[in-house]
Amino acid sequence: MTHYNLHLKAKNELTPHATAQYWRKCQVEELFEMPFMELVFKAAQIHRTHFNPQEIQLSTLLSIKTGGCPEDCEYCPQSARYDTGLARQTMLDVAEIVEKAKIAKARGASRFCMGAAWRGPKPKDIETVSTIIREVKALGLETCGTFGMLEEGMAEDLKQAGLDYYNHNLDTAPERYNQIIHTRSHDDRMDTLGKVRNAGLKVCCGGIVGMNETRPERASLIASLANLDPQPESVPINQLVKVEGTPLAEAEELDWTEFVRTIAVARITMPKSYVRLSAGRGEMPEAMQALCFMAGANSIFYGEKLLTTQNPEQDHDQQLMAKLDLYPATLEN
Repeated sequence: MTHYNLHLKAKNELTPHATAQYWRKCQVEELFEMPFMELVFKAAQIHRTHFNPQEIQLSTLLSIKTGGCPEDCEYCPQSARYDTGLARQTMLDVAEIVEKAKIAKARGASRFCMGAAWRGPKPKDIETVSTIIREVKALGLETCGTFGMLEEGMAEDLKQAGLDYYNHNLDTAPERYNQIIHTRSHDDRMDTLGKVRNAGLKVCCGGIVGMNETRPERASLIASLANLDPQPESVPINQLVKVEGTPLAEAEELDWTEFVRTIAVARITMPKSYVRLSAGRGEMPEAMQALCFMAGANSIFYGEKLLTTQNPEQDHDQQLMAKLDLYPATLEN
């Protein structure tokens, strides 16, 4: 066990320096059961205690190596195991990635996130990615990477290159994990998160809703995230984007109020984390997104594509933020 407490903590296991309360699954379920308007109001109050409610952190996500992943995540069109029409591609050139980072910064993004469809990177991949991170960091952007499971020393190499955040989502409730992903375990996920935290990197860790899970299972996911010690600095909440050819292509539609509830509960249980509206936002009506911002979401992915799925266009996002009197957050000095 690393010093980063990655498993759900028993109440008497809280360390003296822990700043977050321990959340039992039943307590999180009680939040989900609150009257909708009361829940949103409670989350909005907590949000205003820790953040400027008009500021939205803008991130841009680029797939630097697409398709051909050996994992079998049932939601993912990049898995080599599913016929989704997505061709396997080699890694983009460094110059092309840096040019896209420049465009993202010019459009208002403060963080540039890079994803690669690997089970985990090889040492030679870390060398290439480190070069990319240095050049993107030199532009004055925060950097985030999602490259899969890390071996010993890799997180330290990424930190030395200038990486700020590492994304490694828990995806779903621990008890449901092996129903969705069969090629790795929940403990594998926790092991990489431990390496990331021990290297001094900030943690971006969230999950996906709308994968036929129950409300108690959504509560279990949020409890798992909230009980990471320390809590993730960034928590992306994704709504499943159903892609033909994946096992979850026919998943039942998640009622929009359930997604807003999930945002609100994430804000209440993780009051100081950035809660990001991530995948699925392109299918969300403006009013639904507005309620999510009211409920404590304060970060979005900004750009026309989110890895391989569509995202609202830049102009649309600017118009929505203007309607809601929201503006981009600036990098802290």
